Amino acid sequence: MTHILAIHAHPDDVEMLAGGALALLAHAGHSVTIATFTPGDCGSADRGAEEIASVRRREAASAAARIGARYLCLEMRDMAIFNDDASRRRVTDVLRRTNPQIVLAPSPVDYLCDHETASLLVRDACFAAPLPNYQTGSLATEAIPHLYFMDPVGGRDRQNCMVRPDFVVNIAAAFERKRQMLADHASQREWLRRHHGVDEYLEEMERTTRERGALAGVSHGEGFRQYRGHPYPQTPLLQDALGPAAIGLP
Repeated sequence: MTHILAIHAHPDDVEMLAGGALALLAHAGHSVTIATFTPGDCGSADRGAEEIASVRRREAASAAARIGARYLCLEMRDMAIFNDDASRRRVTDVLRRTNPQIVLAPSPVDYLCDHETASLLVRDACFAAPLPNYQTGSLATEAIPHLYFMDPVGGRDRQNCMVRPDFVVNIAAAFERKRQMLADHASQREWLRRHHGVDEYLEEMERTTRERGALAGVSHGEGFRQYRGHPYPQTPLLQDALGPAAIGLP
């Protein structure tokens, strides 16, 4: 059994971008933890920060429970994720406490500062986790985990150019579970309609999932890229765990 940590900036990000792959992995017997940097405290125009944060933590835990995963929140705050030592130690400590073999992280290039900064912090925390002299309160891990990046939102960068994945996961068999997980984040429907101009986030997710699937000739897909930097592990551990569902792109 492999332990996978999927970590992103806000509640619903993981479900939107990797919920199908995580459902497949959990169904195959792998252990999954979903973590967010923040509880989504800015995700409402008519509720206070603590009220909406409480709602969104519950929604995130409910979504994770659908696939037998656990949910953790690092308790940073929206629009206040910074690439500094205190934040890096906090992320490193989560990696040490969960000790994953595979980490799914935000895309380094995305539409939002929280996503991009979270990506940097996770990348560097993976490197720091085995360093015993980089102290966080938890014991160092034995090795750097395999690091993969999820797609950016919509599969596109800040200039609306497509970010091509290394491989697409065929999530057709898990699409309904992904949809259920995302639907648990019900508080976000009105917020996304008001702030993002997205009228129906479930339909938006399905459209993007179909676009990613089309790259690999399947109905529904999610894209991933493996981090190739030295000395991160390069073996295809996630692809092997997913089996035939992981379809490499030329």
